[in-house]
Amino acid sequence: MPEGDTILRAARTLHQALAGRTVTRFTSTLPQVAGGARHLRIEGRVVAAVEARGKHLIVRFAGGPALHTHMRMTGSWHLYRLGSRWQKSAALARAVIETGDRVAVCFAAPVVEWLTPGQEAGHGSLATLGPDVLAASFDAAAARANLRARADREIGDALLDQRALSGIGNVYKSETLFLCGVSPFARVGSLDDATLDAVIARARRLMQSNVGAGTRRTRPALQGGSLWVYRRRGRPCLRCGAAIRMKRQVAARSTYWCPACQPAVAS
Repeated sequence: MPEGDTILRAARTLHQALAGRTVTRFTSTLPQVAGGARHLRIEGRVVAAVEARGKHLIVRFAGGPALHTHMRMTGSWHLYRLGSRWQKSAALARAVIETGDRVAVCFAAPVVEWLTPGQEAGHGSLATLGPDVLAASFDAAAARANLRARADREIGDALLDQRALSGIGNVYKSETLFLCGVSPFARVGSLDDATLDAVIARARRLMQSNVGAGTRRTRPALQGGSLWVYRRRGRPCLRCGAAIRMKRQVAARSTYWCPACQPAVAS
């Protein structure tokens, strides 16, 4: 599943390409989305903005309508010049926005829906999002309070709860906790405020450093290898040499950690 840095990068690219341009054609393989576009008269409207909210990407159109998408495990947005060959099958095109010579295509996203401003304000997922880790207005104190409210949950699980703070996924969860020396299986209630603040701040810095182009990395380029623990099960820890482990936490989400650098604590 794309994490917040990937979604923000996509939103910025789409915004730069589409914002201020008039929609000349909109299509979708989803009847309800295609029908909604006709009802809302999307063709002829100007793309007002494209923005990221945690792991959600929203295309806003002049006059109020918004196209809400969530990639989950299968979706992606692509940008093409009109007439160029697509990298994926047209059968997977859940939304196609043409603005003259520029074409934005949302492939295989499980969530693609039209929202009015009122619907967005009451949307079950969007209205309950915690502070966006990558937002300029990120409220770290609110994020910590939201984690505190989940005292009985393991920190590796709580960091993935988008209602606590939004944008963090499996990669940054594992990398952040490793760099902070925190066991992913420690209960939130067993961690003091300084530790929670350090975890939140580290996740934000790691994600901010990866919103540009290039390979996602949490390690300095000159050190070799891009990540500390993620997808390194059974390989030696790059700090201490102990074997990296992987375990499924809640909802079978994979967690990677070093048992020596992140020792278990009483919860």
